[in-house]
Amino acid sequence: MNVRAQMKGQMLIGGEMVAGEADKWIESVNPGNEERIGEFVAGDAADVNKAVAAAEKAQPAWAALDIKDRGKYLKVMAKRIRERGEELLHTEVIDTGNTITKMKADIEGAAEQLEWYTGLAIEMKGETVPASSKHLHITVREPYGVVARIVPFNHPLSFAARGLAGPLIAGNTVVIKPPETSSLSASILGEICKEIMPPGTVNIVTGNGMPAGDAIVRHPRIKRISFTGSIPTGMAIQRAAAEGGIKALTLELGGKNPFIVYPDSDPDKVADAAIAGMNFAWSGQSCGSTSRLMLHEQLYKKVLDRVTEKVAEIKMGDPMDPKSQMGPMNSKRHMERVNMMIKSGVDDGAKLMIGGKRPPGKEFERGFWVEPTVFGDVHPQMKVAREEIFGPVLSVFSWRDEDAIIELANSVEYGLTAAVWTNDIKRALKAARRVQSGMVWVNGVGNHFKGTPYGGYKNSGVGKESCLSELLSYTEEKSIQIFL
Repeated sequence: MNVRAQMKGQMLIGGEMVAGEADKWIESVNPGNEERIGEFVAGDAADVNKAVAAAEKAQPAWAALDIKDRGKYLKVMAKRIRERGEELLHTEVIDTGNTITKMKADIEGAAEQLEWYTGLAIEMKGETVPASSKHLHITVREPYGVVARIVPFNHPLSFAARGLAGPLIAGNTVVIKPPETSSLSASILGEICKEIMPPGTVNIVTGNGMPAGDAIVRHPRIKRISFTGSIPTGMAIQRAAAEGGIKALTLELGGKNPFIVYPDSDPDKVADAAIAGMNFAWSGQSCGSTSRLMLHEQLYKKVLDRVTEKVAEIKMGDPMDPKSQMGPMNSKRHMERVNMMIKSGVDDGAKLMIGGKRPPGKEFERGFWVEPTVFGDVHPQMKVAREEIFGPVLSVFSWRDEDAIIELANSVEYGLTAAVWTNDIKRALKAARRVQSGMVWVNGVGNHFKGTPYGGYKNSGVGKESCLSELLSYTEEKSIQIFL
């Protein structure tokens, strides 16, 4: 495994790996033990301006390539990601705290997404419009020019690499902003892009949200922005973007996602799905987690007991150990917030079934560890019932009336995912229609399939990803009127 100790992560700007104008750096630590593993550049507005200028310079030639030729570059990028997969995997695990067994899928998924969009590209079709008999009315799709993607900490390499696919194949050039806490893999991705892509087509600026992220959002030459992260940050991006110009935004934000279980469901299968849907394997750090388990009163005790037993069996440990089933929180700040939310659940009177503290043992004395946690007897007014925790905390409700539980499911500001479990297909489809979420699983949880739109309702965001509409969202539609 070719992995560099004490990695020094540089940025990619204009086809060159650089240390930034100010030559300032941010320390990166292993969340599992707080040991220093490297550093990456603290980019600023000057670096952003250089990246945008390089992207603008490169964009006309990139857009002038045939789609199949742009696709060839993406396929080579996918190949190089696989070739450096072990290095990327090791870096992601020690930098994020995600377990190695689960993180393997992120590396392959990033490569697959790049390849998939090369085949999807031909669907960027225009139309002919029969508006009159003496004219030909057609539409064509054209790239925005320079676009930006701002990436979260839970899947930094995956979101960065696959986030390049749609914009690039559509003819845009890209400025990527990796997360503030886990940016080391971005430097490896930069090296791959430097080797493969024409200079300036891909630019990667690391650093804090202020000033680097803010400078990207406000830059008048960036007309299209995609952000994945929290609702407060998404709202701040909307405000800042509006001050820099009229921009198109895609926001994939938080979730407090309901898992509604009807009395005809199998308790054992529900318990297994509750563990999987809560994404304990990612320490609950997933916006799609079904963190509100809503059990019909006939199943409540039976399923809650099973869930508690299964959570007790989750093996926490070194994320590099393939036997570990759950790692630490991504950062100290995030751990402190999760602990604060757990305390609020106890203070508000929820029944702490299991977890809620740092796990015992010498290996957990350092690092950002929080046990997998389950609350029972949760009521709608509690913080743990209404606010996204983004940690390994499952809130369990009991219900009797179907209309009331649908109302409760829809009562929060979020609307990203939901799960409905029942053997009655009519009941399932009615509930799926009534739940205000962008994605609903029926008798399943967590799966994402290429081509199925992913994105939220309400404050969980705007726009869809991993589908044709994402690709089209990186184009502008132009009407051409031909007078015959």
